[in-house]
Amino acid sequence: MTMIITNNMLIFDFNKLSNISDWRLVNDVVMGGRSTSEFYLNEEGYGVFAGNVSLENNGGFSFLRYRFDEKNIEGFKKVILRLKGDEKEYQFRAKSNQNSQESYKKTFKTTGEWQTIEISLSELQPIFRGQKLNIPNFSSNKLEEIGFLIGNKKNESFKLIIDTITLE
Repeated sequence: MTMIITNNMLIFDFNKLSNISDWRLVNDVVMGGRSTSEFYLNEEGYGVFAGNVSLENNGGFSFLRYRFDEKNIEGFKKVILRLKGDEKEYQFRAKSNQNSQESYKKTFKTTGEWQTIEISLSELQPIFRGQKLNIPNFSSNKLEEIGFLIGNKKNESFKLIIDTITLE
């Protein structure tokens, strides 16, 4: 008899009863831009991040973030995202401390179908206001914030449907 033990940490599992009140939208309007977005649960219970990115007024991004109490992620190596996009590129972002100015990001492309995206934590690159920082990639044993950002330097509508976010 072979026994397989998986060591996963659930960050969020969207369903019809999910409380999404701790998920926040941050659009480029904080800098004078004109992008708009919304976040809601659809009829199936998935989280839907949708809107329009506008380059008007030096804008160009929409960001959905989720902050939570500090999680000890020692021993976890990757983030597993189950989602369905619209054939556009998105960034997955993480912070070990929600008050830190820098974030860590990895860009991924969606296919229009349901996908399982695996991102090694060590691949998350440090950035601040879109600029890469000259510090090491993500290596913390703590996590306090995750998010999804779209900012492809063009005017576009978008829709990202999220099922689960786990660490493995």
